[in-house]
Amino acid sequence: MKAVQIVKPNELKIIDVEKPVIDEKNNVLIQMTAAGICGSDVGIYHGTNAAATYPRIIGHEMVGRVAQVGENVSGLKAGDRVIVNQVTSCGHCYPCKIGRGNVCDHLAVRGVHIDGGYRQYMAVPEADCYLLPDFLSDTDAIMIEPTTIAIQSCNRAELTKDDMLLIFGSGALGSSILKIARLICSHIIVADILDDKLEAAKENGASYTINVLKEDLVEKVKEYTEGHGATVSIDAACTKDSLIQLLKATGNAGRVMTMGFSVAPTEINQFLITSKELDVRGSRLQNKKFGEAIKLIEEGKLDLNGTVSHTFPLLKAQEAFDFVDSHDPSIRKIALTFDELEG
Repeated sequence: MKAVQIVKPNELKIIDVEKPVIDEKNNVLIQMTAAGICGSDVGIYHGTNAAATYPRIIGHEMVGRVAQVGENVSGLKAGDRVIVNQVTSCGHCYPCKIGRGNVCDHLAVRGVHIDGGYRQYMAVPEADCYLLPDFLSDTDAIMIEPTTIAIQSCNRAELTKDDMLLIFGSGALGSSILKIARLICSHIIVADILDDKLEAAKENGASYTINVLKEDLVEKVKEYTEGHGATVSIDAACTKDSLIQLLKATGNAGRVMTMGFSVAPTEINQFLITSKELDVRGSRLQNKKFGEAIKLIEEGKLDLNGTVSHTFPLLKAQEAFDFVDSHDPSIRKIALTFDELEG
């Protein structure tokens, strides 16, 4: 079967690999139908994702149809449409014991530490499969995974209805966070460098927007929060100076969420953290949030239809990644599809 492998940074190949066989543990065989291209996938391709190991079949936004089930499978059948959990954990270490398997001491993420979804078939445990709503297409369903990341970040931030939230960055991650945050609080500020993305954020529930190339972030945030500063700030831009900007823009007793994976040194200021008694927290992956995300979709509280802007066949993955690197302003989300591949 065909797969897309990052052999080493900046080297992508279409390879032939053996079709997996189900066993007692990996008891569901999934025929892949769609897989998303995420910023972290691009980071693995370019060698800037510190968590990745090589060579690697990447892809962690994974949607497919059940092709075969083992004898011990009770909740799935052939033909079911599912999304696959990207997180695998040991269940025994300290983080797992306190219910935080997403930062398991032996964490293995599909598409990062172990092979992921850019391949025709995957064998996975039944517990890692989540049934998809019938009204959501396979390509749009890849956005459930970014939604779980957004839910996790809002959960880690302990976001409440009374918070004044600042989301820094309005790309795919920031947009997903906005969709979840607006279900929790109404006072939301979104900052970015592109006016069209800020306009979309306003249409999708942001109370205020800031173009940081034209306006001073800290001054505008204070203006929009009656001089206090944001009570919660989430970094969805993850640039070299975004963390220090959020430390400045967040008010006393606030929470600052960082989600970046760069290993490059970044500036911080101890005084900003200590004097305001800020909580600076990391948010990684998601902790069993697929069920919550799918429930929001089924209840009509979250609409993911039409969120994918471009699709490429799996065999044209190089073209897809080159297109990502072009930074074309029309890009919202890119999905790889498997229609052209025979079983």
